[in-house]
Amino acid sequence: MEHLIKINLPGGVVSAGDLYEILVIAENAGARHIRFGNRQQLFFTINGDELEDMELEMLRAGIAYEIDADKHPNIISSYICDTIFSHESWLREGVYKDIFDLFTYRPQLKINLIDRHQTFIPFFSGNFNFISSDVSNYWYLYIRFPKTSRFYCWPSLIYSDDIPSISKKTEDVILKNKALFYDVPHIDEQLFFEKMTKGSAMPMQPLIAPLQLPDFYLPYYEGFNRYANKYWLGIYRRNELFEIPFLKDICNLCLKTRIGQLYTTPWKSILIKGIEPDDRNDWGLILDRYRLNIRHASNELNWQIEDMCEEGLTLKQQLVREFEEADLRTYRLSFAIKTQPKTGLLGSIIIKTQPSGTFEILHTVDFNPNSKEYISYKRRVKRIDLVQQLIELCNSYYNLSQNKTNLLVPVINETEEQPAIDTLLYQCMHCMTIYDKTYGDQQNGISPGTLFTDISAYTCPVCDADKDSFTLLER
Repeated sequence: MEHLIKINLPGGVVSAGDLYEILVIAENAGARHIRFGNRQQLFFTINGDELEDMELEMLRAGIAYEIDADKHPNIISSYICDTIFSHESWLREGVYKDIFDLFTYRPQLKINLIDRHQTFIPFFSGNFNFISSDVSNYWYLYIRFPKTSRFYCWPSLIYSDDIPSISKKTEDVILKNKALFYDVPHIDEQLFFEKMTKGSAMPMQPLIAPLQLPDFYLPYYEGFNRYANKYWLGIYRRNELFEIPFLKDICNLCLKTRIGQLYTTPWKSILIKGIEPDDRNDWGLILDRYRLNIRHASNELNWQIEDMCEEGLTLKQQLVREFEEADLRTYRLSFAIKTQPKTGLLGSIIIKTQPSGTFEILHTVDFNPNSKEYISYKRRVKRIDLVQQLIELCNSYYNLSQNKTNLLVPVINETEEQPAIDTLLYQCMHCMTIYDKTYGDQQNGISPGTLFTDISAYTCPVCDADKDSFTLLER
């Protein structure tokens, strides 16, 4: 029997020495490859008869790990973006490190620490999403209640040093009141606020302005790239597998050239910063030794799939091949494949598997993957028709992008008439499906042009929620 071993790398950062120690333990236990996850964590698999010896080595090394479990999700951060993908913020390496050091407990809910000026790391994939504000050392906090799509913006900014303690208190309130705040369709936000502030004074720094999301683009995160007077190197593996001997050589070269740490990404790749020009040839030799390609097409790099999911990986590889054959442009778009419910993957375009063996295609209202508002584009799409439907949706996006204001308009079919900007939209609070009168809902027998308020009885075509579960979407 095989076991899956998971090790968290807080913030997606690991020292070369620590990673080398992990690799040696994994190799001694019979592992041949390492994988990295959507939350910047590390995975490997071993046979059951190696488990006892591996646990002893982990204990001696003082490494926290989980076996066939994910009770403690990794804290993810945009630390990797500092100096290469983001230059505008007060948020620098030292701030991240100070916050990580203040965590004295192992979170059971997902925490994101995000620089709002970048779009490489997803904003809202956590349960507690701390997003930098314009005020130095202060953060927005967006809480996504576990197993729901409900978000709550905390009504004040959070100071950097308070992030660990507030995360702990928020987690305690939610986990001790699961019937109210965990996997439930309705959340009483006022009650949540009262429980959070009861018995102790919460720091209250007023919100000066609402969070403004940046326009999305995915930076090309592969290959050798120059910044300042140095280089960074990004390495992506098509099958998600990194050979342990290769990673050991990477660690050794980091130590030799005094590079202190490596970074993992939510795109399941690794990145090394601080490479001196004189050392670039040595890095190239490692890539040659393991025959690694570092110039994949950008439309292969802009996908997110669930961790350790062969079904999703196989579908991604098929779609990428067909995208290449069609010479499809996917710039400023990203894709996610969901084979399981409530996985939290984000993308401009979402492909969800259905129990019937078909697929549903969704996209965000503005095609920004950090948006929290989704529109169902096509349902019950057969696998043979999936690529054509995705091509049509991508082409629709570029048609609309010629006029940026139109990106707020739901896209159903590029040949259909564009709806008015002031059209009222109603959104299901459970699955975020949107009803737009311009298109009606053919699945429920509702003709285009039908006002939502004129429908006497309605059920969500995605999750079967009743009409009362829909709320007017503020535009």
